[in-house]
Amino acid sequence: MNFVSRSCRMSLAVWGASLGIAMLMPAASAAQQRDGLPSVSPELEKVRTALEKYRDPVVAVHDGYFSTIYCIDIPKAGAPGHVPYVPGRMGVHLFNSANIAPVLDPLKPQVLLYEPRGDKLELTGAEWFVPLALVKERPTLFGHPFDGPMEGHHPLMPPELAHWDLHVWLWKENPLGMFSATNPAVTCPPGPYNLSEGAPKLVTPPS
Repeated sequence: MNFVSRSCRMSLAVWGASLGIAMLMPAASAAQQRDGLPSVSPELEKVRTALEKYRDPVVAVHDGYFSTIYCIDIPKAGAPGHVPYVPGRMGVHLFNSANIAPVLDPLKPQVLLYEPRGDKLELTGAEWFVPLALVKERPTLFGHPFDGPMEGHHPLMPPELAHWDLHVWLWKENPLGMFSATNPAVTCPPGPYNLSEGAPKLVTPPS
């Protein structure tokens, strides 16, 4: 069954066409919780174990995740009518549109989050992303509600791609909490691929 509307498919296609594959280097070998990973619930430990292979970003590319190139910095708090982001960073997003579906799979996030560290990309978290066209009511995962619904993140995404999303920092401690959209502990190196974004506008779900 084709769950994605024609307009949603068009928005995804336009965005997908703008994605490039960053030059990626294999990340360090998998670490265990005793090596400094965030403490997580048994449910999230299962997810982290399943996604551990993506600490090598080349494996992520092979599995259909493609880089949006920029390291995303959110320097200002979200204004009224916008997603209430706290200043911080999200890092580099690798997006897999094949994982988009109306039923969320905890083991198949639509986005992987990486932090540039020298000549490597280090896996920091995952993001579950679902278009508003597929899910009208606020979804929850791991007992936490999604942020949104919000406009697409301009300029990397069409504003028309309204969606819900949930960030989970499985490999990087976040002083704002594991489920915060931004993480002040993540760094974005200065340069042409450091992109400062504002919080996207919230949208009203259709009745």
